[in-house]
Amino acid sequence: MTNKITIRKGQLGLLAKEGDYYQVLETGEHRLPWFNKPDVLVVNTDGSEVAAGLAEYLRRFQPEWVERYCLVADMSDNEAGALYLNGMLLEILPPSTRRLYWQADDALKLVRMDTRDVRVPTEILTAVAQPARGVAVKGHDTILTVQVPAWHAGVLKVDGVTQALLPAGLSGYWKVNHLVEAEVVDLRLQVLEVSGQEILTKDKVTLRLNLAANWRYTDVLSAFAQLSKPLEHLYRELQFALREAVGTRTLDELLEDKQVIDALVSTQVANRMAAFGIEVASLGVKDIILPGEMKTILSRLVEAEKSAQANVICRREETAATRSLLNTAKVMESNPVALRLKELETLERVAERIDKISVFGGLDQVLHGLVNIKGSHDAA
Repeated sequence: MTNKITIRKGQLGLLAKEGDYYQVLETGEHRLPWFNKPDVLVVNTDGSEVAAGLAEYLRRFQPEWVERYCLVADMSDNEAGALYLNGMLLEILPPSTRRLYWQADDALKLVRMDTRDVRVPTEILTAVAQPARGVAVKGHDTILTVQVPAWHAGVLKVDGVTQALLPAGLSGYWKVNHLVEAEVVDLRLQVLEVSGQEILTKDKVTLRLNLAANWRYTDVLSAFAQLSKPLEHLYRELQFALREAVGTRTLDELLEDKQVIDALVSTQVANRMAAFGIEVASLGVKDIILPGEMKTILSRLVEAEKSAQANVICRREETAATRSLLNTAKVMESNPVALRLKELETLERVAERIDKISVFGGLDQVLHGLVNIKGSHDAA
């Protein structure tokens, strides 16, 4: 007795007895023996990967099946593969890959690429960056993608060697068989903050300073060729210069001329960083923060200084007033008319405070009376 099995289009049937595959059934209807019935493994020829165990079996015992029904994807140590199905990129195969795929007529295609050329072909990079199905391409992590925006440059290092600057745009590089690093740097003027620096002055006063520096790259390749991390190096140079400027001066010197810190730090850092392709356009100390007890002492000092200045001004004004009175007395002593005018001025001031005055005996009597009143009042 027999039974039937139907293999549909896009399928293969593998017959096996006791684990050994001995025949391939292609599309159509097939009769199988009823007794001692073989095992049938139905696979889809849709470009899917052949299971690892079966792949090794076929390679060893049925190489003609491999040649007829499979796509062999054996990559050398310096090869990467791009696997396409119906024109769409499915997967990036890294070097030394060893796989079999069920062939799907002519829809499955493998493109081999030499990874000794570190740059990824443009069409591969485009397919990885913009996958047709909206799903990330399998194996995309074998590619380093670098996006450089406008007003920026890309610094690429391959196996520790700095390459030419990358222009604005998208580029990709093989991460397999290479140590690839990329950094995008801004070519415009930038700000670096150096905050919270606690430094002892020459007279042992602790100051807390905040500094800001405006800087830019003048030669990016020179900076990255000489320094592994240019920005960190600039930060340390600013720290060192700030400590040197503050640590060699007393608090009084710093408070008397606050711009001295800016000038010294700017000159020192600009000279040191110029050789590394970095320009320090300007810098300045934003804040100088004193400890609490020092603030109290300085407040008292300023108060005492201002009080002393006020006393000096008062004494100067008193001296000037006394000198003026003395000069007036000398003038009146030698000039009776001036004395008479002074008497009239005094009478006018007195009259301003009195509602009504009756005068008997003339102006001389009034003045004489005022003098007598003044004398009596002083005696009392």
